[in-house]
Amino acid sequence: MEQTFLSATILLILITDPLGNIPPLLGILKGVEPARRTRIILRECAIALFVLLVFLLFGRQILGVLHLSEDTLRIAGGVVLFLIALNMIFPGAGARIVEPGEGGEPFIVPIAIPLVSGPSAMVTVMLIAGSDPSRMLEWVGAVVITIATSAVAFLLANRMQKVLGNHVIAAMERLMGLVLTAISIDMLLKGFESYLRGVLG
Repeated sequence: MEQTFLSATILLILITDPLGNIPPLLGILKGVEPARRTRIILRECAIALFVLLVFLLFGRQILGVLHLSEDTLRIAGGVVLFLIALNMIFPGAGARIVEPGEGGEPFIVPIAIPLVSGPSAMVTVMLIAGSDPSRMLEWVGAVVITIATSAVAFLLANRMQKVLGNHVIAAMERLMGLVLTAISIDMLLKGFESYLRGVLG
């Protein structure tokens, strides 16, 4: 699947799952004063943006240091995305990335990492960058829009939960999970196809 600016942005938004992250976010910030929540959300989203941009801009160098091929990364990314999608469709079926907070003010963990910029998002931005390095400005824009979407959803979390309700949010997350499942399978197939082509010549 050839990446476009729109498809890359949609893919990253699906992976970061801003709506699905609302319930754990509210649990994490439960013990934080309301006056501090906005500052914390903006700070954590800025950190998440920095992390994803590092993986976007220096993904090839990271792969080189680890001696990993893009095919391996694509297959691994497909597996991780599939597990994330499975957990979105069937909550509790997979491992929970973030546990509810027990009070205190979070810093970097668990909001910036892994709630927003988790392993699947890091792998995906590396794959997007590798698909066409000459369009790096577009990919940077896609990452910025993705983090901005999460920031807006987080800032409106309380209001959205009251207006939509947990059932509607859960239904929307399952729908996003279905789309992400198809994307993960496509990523796996492309990875295996490219790997087998290289092995068989």
